[in-house]
Amino acid sequence: MSSKLRTYGQPVAIGFLVSLLLPTTMATADEPVLMDELVVTSTGEGTRRATHPGNISKIDDQDIELVGPDHPSEVVNRAPGVFVQHGSGQEHLTAIRSPVLTGGAGAGSFLYLEDGIPFRAPGFANVNGLFDSIIEAAGSVEIVRGPASARFGSNAVHGLINVLSAAPTLESEGELRVRVGPHGLRNVFGTASGGEGNHAARASFVLSEDDGYRANSGFGQQKVQLRYDYRGAQDYVRATLSGQNLNQETAGFVEGNDAYRVDALRKTNPNPEAFRDAWSSRLAVRWERDLADGNSFAITPYARVNDMDFLQHFLPGDPLEENSHWSTGIQSAYFMNLSGGHQLILGTDVEYTQGSLREFQSGPTLFGAFVQGLHYDYDVEALVAAPYFHSVWSLSDATKVTAGARVEYTRYDYTNNAPDNTVGRFQRTPDRIDEFFDVTPKLGVTHMFNDTITGFANLARGARAPQTTDLYRLQDNQLPGQVESERTDSVELGARGTVHGVSYELASYYMEKSNFFFRDSARLNVPNGETEHYGIELEAFAPLGAGFDLSGSATYAVHKYTFDRAAANASSQITSGDDIDTAPRTLANIRLGYTFHEGKGRAELEWVHVGDYAMDSGHTSTYDGHDLLNLRTQYDLTDAFGLFGTITNLADTRFADRADIIVRGGNAIERFFPGEGRAVQLGASVRF
Repeated sequence: MSSKLRTYGQPVAIGFLVSLLLPTTMATADEPVLMDELVVTSTGEGTRRATHPGNISKIDDQDIELVGPDHPSEVVNRAPGVFVQHGSGQEHLTAIRSPVLTGGAGAGSFLYLEDGIPFRAPGFANVNGLFDSIIEAAGSVEIVRGPASARFGSNAVHGLINVLSAAPTLESEGELRVRVGPHGLRNVFGTASGGEGNHAARASFVLSEDDGYRANSGFGQQKVQLRYDYRGAQDYVRATLSGQNLNQETAGFVEGNDAYRVDALRKTNPNPEAFRDAWSSRLAVRWERDLADGNSFAITPYARVNDMDFLQHFLPGDPLEENSHWSTGIQSAYFMNLSGGHQLILGTDVEYTQGSLREFQSGPTLFGAFVQGLHYDYDVEALVAAPYFHSVWSLSDATKVTAGARVEYTRYDYTNNAPDNTVGRFQRTPDRIDEFFDVTPKLGVTHMFNDTITGFANLARGARAPQTTDLYRLQDNQLPGQVESERTDSVELGARGTVHGVSYELASYYMEKSNFFFRDSARLNVPNGETEHYGIELEAFAPLGAGFDLSGSATYAVHKYTFDRAAANASSQITSGDDIDTAPRTLANIRLGYTFHEGKGRAELEWVHVGDYAMDSGHTSTYDGHDLLNLRTQYDLTDAFGLFGTITNLADTRFADRADIIVRGGNAIERFFPGEGRAVQLGASVRF
């Protein structure tokens, strides 16, 4: 990348999209895209995006197909306010209106859904939650940033990502796509659909193999999804069965100042022994029935199983963790359409989970704290019950008020299967029961100023019970019961509409978070952190004429500590008012598209901008950020056969997918996940 692009990347990321809203001579769009498209995350039914009382982004199946993602981050990072860092293989860490969060905070602060059902149980989440998704086969992906509506509970504190399965068709259709790339990358995607009368079904699968661009970092993953739909005069039934299996050789951090720039290091793997094996399966059946009085109800029973073994190469001694859980639950909602255009939804979510975790270190004791042998072995039974209401009140044809609240009760029954003692750094607490009670109210308003602009305001509280690992995988300086429910209060103002042919959504927000539990770079626990977050986000689409269009998103956000904490090492010190580490203030994803040959071809040049950020809470090191260019194209040679290709990191820029600090032996050490250099992928598709 040129130095000029890097120097001016931050202001250009915001200014370029804002300029789209100024008067221009571009072609006028036929329809206000962001106003008329339907979203389902709002109420569980198809709702016009214009009436959603807050931000919501939608990435459709055409964009997903063009991206051809090797990793979910390539799709979701197209939305504003979202920054998913690609780890090794299919691993990742997420930021949604937040810094990039790790550990229990990274697992529990974001809600990952499939058709409105969480991939994992509350309290048993995983920081890599998106690798359970079958995003390659999705009909669309919807993203809500900040605390979600009253329909969603634990883990929707900073935001949610809802991966919506592709609907089956009555007309028989099918497609097979094959893609190959460097370092042995092979990807096969297939889908087939058909039906008759009131019945339709779709089957989709994804097979991925990659030897990895770093040493000993290959993975294989298999995904499958079956969906059946029935539509009758009064009833709609949707049944979905999904599953995935991942076998991954994991690459660890490379260490040293700017090690990601050093060609002799960037493709190496200091942890060739590391691995992750994970599989999951989910079954959900949604039954909707229209009642004679114009009301309706929906009942969704579901079940899931998750199992994962992985070597914790990021900890001294490389302990092996084995965790699993199975759940069964039911979501129910009653939809009341009241006179005057009002709507009331009364619902209850109930879920029961059994989970377990075992951690064992085969290697010798290190530093006197990371001891050889058994660290933890425990079971947890969890019960979550959450009644809620969500209402929409029409004050006029132009103004609607949304009000709701969720009351969530969480009960963990923990059983320790190891001796009740502390060994080295690891504290094994006796059996106990922990209960949490969280109330999350929401209030929003939308006002349609005219046919082309709608404003919205939103007050919301998000809360979540602690993750079970934060409660029961204790360390020697923790007290049992010390971790409390995390809480975030948010206010949001925004607008969406069409100006001079440009469709856009603009949102600003301010949030305060309390009871923020995390582990610092010295692996010490912080149980009661407080932070604040504020920013502005924009996404827009502009037709330019002659087949060209411009779209994208831009974010400016500030994430700060609002408490002080002294530390032995300057790298781990926290000072109120400082930016949180791994929290770039600027993000952008801007795309110049070109549709050609009467719609048979599509090309896209994508600019990905990540601003600089502190690598540690003490601000002793800074990652400079990066700017990347990606080129994608697809072309249908016939109605049945097409070709496509991608060049990622077109300028072969040296960058880091992740940069942070670890304190070891009293020294702060820079470490990185080096990003991949220029890579070319080619593929072909057959439709039948």
